[in-house]
Amino acid sequence: MKADPAAQLRLLDLQELDSALARLAHRRRTLPELAEIARLEEAANKLRDTVVAAETEVSDLEREQRKAENDVEQVRIRARRDQERLDSGRITSPKELSNLQSEIGSLGRRQNDLEDVVLEIMERRETAESQRVELAGQRDTTNAELDEARTRRDAAFAEIDNDAAGTGKRRAEVAADIPGDLLALYDKLRDQFGGVGAAALHRGRCEGCKLALSTVELNRLRGAAEDEVLRCEECRRILVRTPDSGL
Repeated sequence: MKADPAAQLRLLDLQELDSALARLAHRRRTLPELAEIARLEEAANKLRDTVVAAETEVSDLEREQRKAENDVEQVRIRARRDQERLDSGRITSPKELSNLQSEIGSLGRRQNDLEDVVLEIMERRETAESQRVELAGQRDTTNAELDEARTRRDAAFAEIDNDAAGTGKRRAEVAADIPGDLLALYDKLRDQFGGVGAAALHRGRCEGCKLALSTVELNRLRGAAEDEVLRCEECRRILVRTPDSGL
């Protein structure tokens, strides 16, 4: 393939711009904020589920407490009714009086037991509520950190995308100066060789693979026409001759 030497030199400008675009793309993919957001999203999801579980536990304990308090009230009402019967003086049978007194005593013990249950539930509810509040605070803090990280990510994206747009525009301008067949070869090689399709020949060394060319190869290149498109014998990238090529 042949191409004007000036067009070949423009390949180096194009390669520099493509390398800049690749660096911007890599930076966009590897922003520290992305890993931070992933970590915070995982933590936020776990905390969300944990808070829901804590809220459910508090709700269950509230319902359990209401039931226990209702049981106490029912026993209290029954004991008060029995005490009123006892105090009324209408019961004269010794056996019935004895049974009633025994029932009042049993109800008193039952009431004490149920009140202990209420207190135990209240303590569990208080502990669960404290845990719910703590977890909700952690959730809110994590969500705030997540929002802040997303804001920083979006700002970095905007900066990178703006730089990429400007670089892409300059690339299009440079690409317009390069013949289609040479540009197609360059793009093909760039895809094959890690984003580098053309490299300068600098003091006898290919700047693409960083290897020094053999004396035989350098002699061959010295004899090549100025418009001949050269290729590195090692990496097969396009070799662009410059004043510092060492030929």
